[in-house]
Amino acid sequence: MTGSVLTAPVDFAGPGRTLFLAGGIMHCPPWQDEVVAALADLDVVLLNPRRAAFPMGDPDGEVEQIDWEHRHLAIASSVLFWFPASDPALSVQPIALYELGWLAHSDRPIAVGVDPAYPRRQDVLLQLSHARPGLPVHDTLPDTVAAARSLLTGLG
Repeated sequence: MTGSVLTAPVDFAGPGRTLFLAGGIMHCPPWQDEVVAALADLDVVLLNPRRAAFPMGDPDGEVEQIDWEHRHLAIASSVLFWFPASDPALSVQPIALYELGWLAHSDRPIAVGVDPAYPRRQDVLLQLSHARPGLPVHDTLPDTVAAARSLLTGLG
């Protein structure tokens, strides 16, 4: 059996193992597609907040998105965080930073990766060294995906 992808704003009804794809959405490449392809062989539902067409300028769309992300982060079996390189003048992915801070102090399995060119890389490394000492922070998306795969196969 292979997994599936559930994209915002569709709700997950369970049961099953889930992996939330947390990280940059705006002003960065569609890295989620690479994760989906790399984990397609696993029996897991990938919870992808990146929509094909986000209703920009619609305040209700923003509320719906944040609500979806909050609900699905709360129920996800595990979470993959990826902080891709980004232009700090456009975004440093503040929602993903918030989400990482929230989950770093939980016992939820997380895999974290930070591109060396991400402008707040040092902040992520330092904060995680306090919140989860010993948690590896990966430099590439493939290494982060491999860590997530290990988490998922360990969840049985």
